Parts: sequence; structure tokens; C-alpha cells
Amino acid sequence: MESGDAARLGPGRAARSPPPRLLLLPLLPLLLGRGLRVAASASSGAAAEDSSAMEELATEKEAEESHRQDSVSLLTFILLLTLTILTIWLFKHRRVRFLHETGLAMIYGLIVGVILRYGTPATSGHDKSLSCTQEDRAFSTLLVNVSGKFFEYTLKGEISPGKINSVEQNDMLRKVTFDPEVFFNILLPPIIFHAGYSLKKRHFFRNLGSILAYAFLGTAVSCFIIGNLMYGVVKLMKLVGQLSDKFYYTDCLFFGAIISATDPVTVLAIFNELHADVDLYALLFGESVLNDAVAIVLSSSIVAYQPAGLNTHAFDAAAFFKSVGIFLGIFSGSFTMGAVTGVVTALVTKFTKLHCFPLLETALFFLMSWSTFLLAEACGFTGVVAVLFCGITQAHYTYNNLSVESRSRTKQLFEVLHFLAENFIFSYMGLALFTFQKHVFSPVFIIGAFVAIFLGRAAHIYPLSFFLNLGRRHKIGWNFQHMMMFSGLRGAMAFALAIRDTASYARQMMFTTTLLIVFFTVWVIGGGTTPMLSWLNIRVGVDPDQDPPPNNDSFQVLQGDGPDSARGNRTKQESAWLFRLWYSFDHNYLKPILTHSGPPLTTTLPAWCGLLARCLTSPQVYDNQEPLREEDSDFILTEGDLTLTYGDSTVTANGSSGSHTASTSLEGSRRTKSSSEEVLDRALGIGDQPVSSRGTRLVFPLEDNA
Repeated sequence: MESGDAARLGPGRAARSPPPRLLLLPLLPLLLGRGLRVAASASSGAAAEDSSAMEELATEKEAEESHRQDSVSLLTFILLLTLTILTIWLFKHRRVRFLHETGLAMIYGLIVGVILRYGTPATSGHDKSLSCTQEDRAFSTLLVNVSGKFFEYTLKGEISPGKINSVEQNDMLRKVTFDPEVFFNILLPPIIFHAGYSLKKRHFFRNLGSILAYAFLGTAVSCFIIGNLMYGVVKLMKLVGQLSDKFYYTDCLFFGAIISATDPVTVLAIFNELHADVDLYALLFGESVLNDAVAIVLSSSIVAYQPAGLNTHAFDAAAFFKSVGIFLGIFSGSFTMGAVTGVVTALVTKFTKLHCFPLLETALFFLMSWSTFLLAEACGFTGVVAVLFCGITQAHYTYNNLSVESRSRTKQLFEVLHFLAENFIFSYMGLALFTFQKHVFSPVFIIGAFVAIFLGRAAHIYPLSFFLNLGRRHKIGWNFQHMMMFSGLRGAMAFALAIRDTASYARQMMFTTTLLIVFFTVWVIGGGTTPMLSWLNIRVGVDPDQDPPPNNDSFQVLQGDGPDSARGNRTKQESAWLFRLWYSFDHNYLKPILTHSGPPLTTTLPAWCGLLARCLTSPQVYDNQEPLREEDSDFILTEGDLTLTYGDSTVTANGSSGSHTASTSLEGSRRTKSSSEEVLDRALGIGDQPVSSRGTRLVFPLEDNA
């Protein structure tokens, strides 16, 4: 009844007097919707927090995995070096000379590279490629907005379209591929500094003119010959369809510059072990040291070659001379910076009492030497040149101011760093053959490069030796020339220059070819050094402090009728007026200013500089506590000072001879000496004292004035 009445009343009455529970029915969807939205909001917030927590956890796991892979990659190289050292000991114990330690390191690197390439699975994948068609250049750093979160990406290099699907997906292989700047800023400085710091000055300066000719003129000749020959090879490759991208003439010259950097480390190590002829060792070592510096500056000048106009690779005389100016400016600036750093270190060690704290003294010496490289690079110069001449300056001046402990420590420290860095680089070379992702193997280019470097080396050695022999009294014999031609190995510097820029197709082909050339020269030429020495009849077992006998082509004892004739028949290095002029200036002024040795400045400077002379002269010089320690003191002596004994006869500079003489004497009163020579004699304590002789080696009896 009630329900029927209610129905008849219509909806109006029903709306006016509904039951209380019916009033909640229209609000139920609204309340339920609001509750659902609140619940959904709460659940979405919780999900976002969970997602953020998961992302942080994933990031931490990725960082931990990356750290683990970094440790594994460094451990790999340490184990390689350890295995190399143990094998070197075995080879030395068994007297094996057919393979040098650097070649051994390369072999171990190749083995590890094969294992990493083909024995480890892919551990990561790449996401889809993002197109940035509106940009006309690549960015070194890229910020990507992904759902409101910004991620930073760094540029790894260009990938050719044909290799987009073969990009390395193995994180371990990426980890063992080092940034090229690691080689330049960390590994190269100790190698180059050690070359300058351990330089044997006596034989180096005796052949300085020839070394400079080989290093500067010879490297330039080799660069242009190789560059032009390789340009012909590139034209041939283009003609037969073997060239898939651009390869300019400047690229060929750049390849000629980097591949002209010789590194006969294998040959020099065998020379040192066998005590080969010291003049040949000095020529090869001096050329390789300065040659590296010239090659890197020459390559920088070629890169800086920018002709005016639309064709940036055409010849332009203005751009050419600008590049020559850049070469001279970079080299002279780097040389000055290295020498100045060495002078500053010498002054600091002289006028402070750091020698009382050998640890601090060694640390300062190490930091000042290494900072020279970085300072030169930061100023736009070449760190290789700067650190080389810094090492030479440190050895000539700063070394005299160091305490006995610091001298031993610095020598051993840089020797160990040189050994480890060099073997690390050669191990990495073997590894890079399989782990590097941008190889471009071109048989035509590789064969042409081998022919070009052979012809470039021949055009470098033989013509220059001919012209040098016109002015040398110590002729560079044919056996020396053949050995220098044979010893043109390529090594760490060529590799470091090639790997520094592998962005373009041309640079990638250069890097691959350079790597193969280094392998061949180290294994084949390095292994054939000992047989070549025997075949060319080059003396071994020579005392480095002993001059060659008179019947050797590289040494002569000249006779005359008197002092004037003897003075006119001096050997080339003894009459090197430029060296004697520099030595006199260095002995009288620079050595007293920068070290505790040499004559007091009060006796060499004018009287009006008395105050300055007293301030700069070390008290040790007045007290005569540290006499002159000069390895090159024999350059001041001429034939008039010496009586050389060979076999049963004694030959003097004035032509007199005797039989069965077993002593060598200095006859200081035979001629009038210059002031610097008299000071040197007094500092050495020789005067008219007899000097005992062992064969042809002069042993000066120094007095202990302490």
C-alpha cells in the first residue's frame, strides 16, 4: 500500500520526503570517486617513490659494477707487466737476445686482447638512436631530458653509418680502451724526461752537430718523402676503388711526420748490454731523443696548416710559412720553458736547505719535472720538448745540488717509471690490435707505408752522412750508416701520436698502419740487432769511458812537429769552438750561479758586480768543499795536454813516441792555458801531477779537499 501510494505520488513527492538512507545513494558515486582518486594518488606516490628507489639502487649497482670492471682492467695490465718482468728475468738468465722486453710485452698484450675480444660475452646493449637532424655539429657534452630527469652524456667519437650496428657492446673492452690523453699526460713524461736526465753528455756533445742534423734536417726530409710517396699510394687506392672516404695531402704529410718518430729502444738496450761502440750509441740515442721532439712539433705545424680560400687543403705559400713559423715558435718556446723550469729548480735546491730533508727534496724535484710537461701543454707549447730539455738541464745543474740520497732516488725513480710506462705502452699496443674499434685495414696503404719508410730512412741517413763526413774528422763509416739505417724502429711516440686523433677515416687508417709497423720493426728489426752487429763488424765490449783506438774509422791520433802543428791538427770535437765557448761561459758563470761548483763569481765577474757575485756564490765554493764534478771536463783538454799509450808505443800530440810506456801524464806547462782551463785544473786537482792509465782510459787522481 505505502509503496503503491508513493509511486503514484510521483517523483516530486518522493523527492521531498525520501528515507534517510536513500539520500546517501546519489552521493555514493561522488564519495566513491573521491576515495578512489585519493587512493590512486597515494598509490601513485608510493609507486613513484618505489621507482625512484629502484633507480637509485640500479645506479648504485651500475657504479659498483663499473668500479669492479675498472679494477679488473687495471689488474689486467699489472699482471701483464708482472709476467713481462718475470719473462725478462728468464731471458736475461738464459742470455736470450732475439726478443726484447718491449716485443715480449706486445706478445702478451696480443694474447690478452684475443681473450678479451673472443672469450668474453657482451655485457651491455645500446638503446635506440636519437636523431638530431637540426644540429650541424657534434657536442662534447650532451644533457638529455628523460621524463623530467636530466642525464649527461659525453662524446666518444664519430661512427660511420656502415658500422652503426657493430658498435662495441662489451663493457670490459671499453674499459681497457684508454683515453689518448692518458698516454700524453701520464705515460710519456717519465719516458722523455728519463731520456734527458740519463743522457751521457760526453759522447752526446762530441757528436752534437751530427745529431742535430739527423734529428732536424733528417726528420724533415723523411717526413716529406714519406708524405709524398703516401700521397701517390692514396691516389692509386682511389684509382682502383680501395679508398672509401677522403684522404688529403695534408693527411699524408701528417702520417709522414708521426711515422718519422724513431724509437730504437730495442736496439739501444742491446747496444747497452753488449757495450757497443759509444759513438754509434750516441748518434742513435741522440737522434731518437731529439727526433721525437721534432716529429711532434712538425705534426702540430701540419695540423695548423690552414690555407685561405674555399679549398682548405690546397698549397698556400702564406699558410706554409705560417706553419714554419709555428714550428719554430713552438719548439723554441718549449725549449725555453723546459730550460727555465730546470734553472728554477736548481736555484731552489741551491739556496734552500732541502738537502737536509732528502724526501722533500726528491718530491720537489719530481713535481717540478713533471709539471714542466703540463705547463707547456697548458700554454700551447709541446710538453715533450719541454720535459726533454728540462731533464737535460736538471742533470747538468740541479743534480749537483741534490743530496747523495736524492741523487740515487731520482735516478732510480725515473728509471723505474720509464721502464713501467714504456712496457705498459707496448702491452697496450698488443691489446689495441683486438680491442680498438676503429681499425681500417688497407693492404695497399700498409705495403706502401713500409716501402715509404724504408726509402725515407735511406734518404735520411746516407745523403746526410755523406755531407757530414765532409766536415768530420771522425768519419761515420759505412758500417755505422748501415746500422743506423737498420735501427730506424718505430715505437711509443709514433703510437701515441697516431692514437691521439682517430676521429676521421684517414686517421683511423694511419693508426692501424702505424700499429702494424711498430709490431714489425720491434719484432723483426729488434730481433736481428745482434746478428747485424756481428755482420757489420761493429765493436762490442767497449768501455763507455774509453776512447776508440787509433785504427778505428771514428777516431784518429794525429801527429805533428810541434805544439802549433798539434793545435792545427785537432780532432773535430776538440776544435769545436762553439762548444768550447759555451763550456767556458757555463763553467765560469752558469755553474757558480746555479750550483755549488765552479770558480767563485768574485773572480770571474767584473769588480762592480762584487755585491751580486758574493750573494750568488755558494759558501761551499769558497770553502772548496765540493770541487767541480764535470763529466765533460776532457773537452777542455787538447792533444798538447795528453800522452796516449797504445800497445808498445806512446804517441804524443807533438809527435814524440816511446816504447813500453805504462803511464800517461799531463804536461800543463807545454802551452799557455786560458784562465778557465787553469781554474778547471785546480778544481780537478791535477796540475802537473801524473795520471795513471789503464789502457786508453784516463784516471784523474782527485784530491780530497774536504
